[in-house]
Order: sequence, then C-alpha cells, then structure tokens
Amino acid sequence: MRVPVLTPLPGLPRIPGVPRMPSPDQVLAAGANVAHKTLCGGVADLRPMPRTLIDEGTMREVYRYRPGAGSHPTGSPVLLVTPLAAPSLCFDLRRGCSLVEHLVGEQRPTYLVEYGEVSFADRHLGIEHWIDETIPEAVRVVHEHAGEPVHLVGWSLGGLFAVLTAAERHDLPIASVTAAGTPVDVTRVPMIAPLRPLVDLADGKVLTAAYRVLGGAPKPLVRRAFQVSSLDKVITKPVAMLTHLDDEEFLAQLEAVDRFTANMIAYPGRTFGQLYHRAIRENALAGGGWNLDDDRRIELSDLHVPLLVLAGSSDGIAPIDAVRPLAEMVPHSKVRFEVVPGGHLGMLTGRAARATTWRLLDEFLAEHDPEPEEPRTGSPG
Repeated sequence: MRVPVLTPLPGLPRIPGVPRMPSPDQVLAAGANVAHKTLCGGVADLRPMPRTLIDEGTMREVYRYRPGAGSHPTGSPVLLVTPLAAPSLCFDLRRGCSLVEHLVGEQRPTYLVEYGEVSFADRHLGIEHWIDETIPEAVRVVHEHAGEPVHLVGWSLGGLFAVLTAAERHDLPIASVTAAGTPVDVTRVPMIAPLRPLVDLADGKVLTAAYRVLGGAPKPLVRRAFQVSSLDKVITKPVAMLTHLDDEEFLAQLEAVDRFTANMIAYPGRTFGQLYHRAIRENALAGGGWNLDDDRRIELSDLHVPLLVLAGSSDGIAPIDAVRPLAEMVPHSKVRFEVVPGGHLGMLTGRAARATTWRLLDEFLAEHDPEPEEPRTGSPG
C-alpha cells in the first residue's frame, strides 16, 4: 500500500510513522475525482480507437485502425494478435494507456484480429484452427490491404499463436514476431504449482470430463482465474483507492482494468483441452514444439523471422523464467529478449509501458521493417 507523501503544514514537525496531512491541492484533487466518479461514472477515458472491419470468417474479425487526419503511413503494418479468452481491450485499454493509440500516433499502419464470442457450438475448434486459418488469413488480408510484409505482435496466448504460425508457415509475408508475456515453461509459473494435484487427478480425466460437458472454460471461470492471478491487488484495491484519491491516472487505470476483466471471453472446448493436457500437464512447449495431432508437430526452432520476446517484471501468469526459454529455442531467428515493468496486463498497457514496452517495440519494428519494394517502371512487354 502506498501512503501519500504529502506536504506538512508550515512550522509543524514531522512525526515518524504518522501519515502527513494532505495538502489543500491534494484535497481538491481528491474531491474532484470523487465527484467525477460519482456524477460521470468514472475518470478514465474509455473511448475505443476508431476502427473499420475489413475481413471476417469463422472466429475471425480483422480490423484496421483509422489513421489520424493528415497522417502519412510509416513503416510496415502491425497485426495485433489477441489471445483467446481475453478481449482486444488488452491493446486498447484506455486513452493514454493504449498500444493502439500509440502505434496510430506513430503513423504505423495498425490492424487487429479478434475472435468474437465463443459459444457451445464452437467447442470442436482446436488450436489448429487459429494456426491454420485465423492467423494466416488475417496476415493475408493485412498484406493485401497495406501492400507490405506484416509484423505480428501477440500478447499472452496470442504471442504463441503468432510464433507457431510463423514457425510453420514460411510462405506467409511475415516481417517479424513479437511475443509479450508468452510462457513456454509452465513449471516456472508459481500459480500452477498448488493446482498440480488437481491437474493430475485421475490422470487428468476429471477436468477433461468437466470441460467436455461445459463445452470449454466458461467466461465466469476465466474471469475468476485472471483475478486470482493478481489476488494481492484485488485484496488491497479498496485501500489503494483511498490512498490514491488525488491521483486521477491511478484511478483511471483501475477503472480500465476492471472493464477489461469484466469482458473476458470463454475458451472453446477442444482448445482448452489441448492447452490443459499439452501445455499444463505435459509442459510440451518446454520441449521445443507443439503437437497439433499424432503426425504433425510445429518446432519452435523452425522460426526464421526476427523475434522480440518481452517478459513482465512482476507477471504472475507468465513470470520471467517461464518466458525466457522462448528466446533460447529459436536458433535461426534474430532474437531480442527484454524484461519490462508490470504484471501480465501492465507490461502491455500499464502506465510504465509508455516509456519501456512501447519504445522497445518501436525500435524493434523500425529495425526490421523490410525495404519498400521499388515501383515498377515501363509498360508490359
């Protein structure tokens, strides 16, 4: 808990261990924030960045974010790859803490692929659907729309989708891949260790039966899992709000994260089963690849495009030691590994991300922008 460091009244001694009285400016700021939350519903600017739907298919919606008036596109396009279960708000959390807003402001062509609501009818979809259809089709559409190779930027499971797609599909016009908060060694994830007896119960058959009946992992369960991953923040949230009533940015971030958590999406049954058995029970990715079925395996070592791997310094879902091995499994790729401030979501759109994660991403994208194609001259023969 942060106790505000406030300015004492002139002439009064500072008593150790006793919080200082707030200054008049802080009292006014706190009052204004409380009034804004009460009368307007909050202090955060939650307006989404303007976007246009340019393609859709089964569990696939591709959007182009509209550039500002008078802007000129700079660099190759970015395709933001949303993870399953999490809303695309992860990339557009709120104004001032939106990776989309930053990329558009840098005049880089910016696109996003998301998947829509998951229903019981989607229970048969496995990870191969995203690797074979969703991501490749999105790359094709963005490449045709922008006319240049595409940078894939994925967060959490979206990073894994991007890496697996690029490792297998060398025919796709992919310029680079960024994987942010993407764990590959789940034995390094502390929150999974206490669940290991349940995970292995009856050789995994108990949980298998449950997700088959439900058709996957329902939204309430996914939402609760995300909250448990940051349980300390949930418990201390009321006190944190009281001690930060004068901090509009802090309150705005809390509101934005609450909205993000409330919009969690379900996992399709087959995909959840694959993640449960192969990623959690077998820790398959730590072995360097992923078996999509009995006779098909994608090796991470087959990745040949440049790769940026980002790990959050306080990430409880994808700790540094769980993410770092990815950078060591791609010998044919030019790799950059960086630790940035924040937890699982904060590393991507936290207040510190503006000066860390986003700047690292800017540098990486600029370094690996392909040379623009020379315009064709002359007339056809």
